[in-house]
Amino acid sequence: MPGEREPFVSGSLRHLQDNIRRAGPAATASYSLIGAILLLGGGGHLLDRWQGTEPWGLLTGLLAGLVVGFYELAKTVWKR
Repeated sequence: MPGEREPFVSGSLRHLQDNIRRAGPAATASYSLIGAILLLGGGGHLLDRWQGTEPWGLLTGLLAGLVVGFYELAKTVWKR
């Protein structure tokens, strides 16, 4: 019985590694999108607090984050 189980476990691990390898670029693109929105939106918010121009810096930062994030996402998707 133990001999029958080894091919199943090794095959399952191989398939898991393949799935993780294929999901890597999509995960990276999604993290880039979220990171760009948070980073640039936060920078816009800090600029607003410093200059007293609420909510324009935040809105500009969020819009720039969306543009940069979707650009990175598109690069990843179209690379395939």
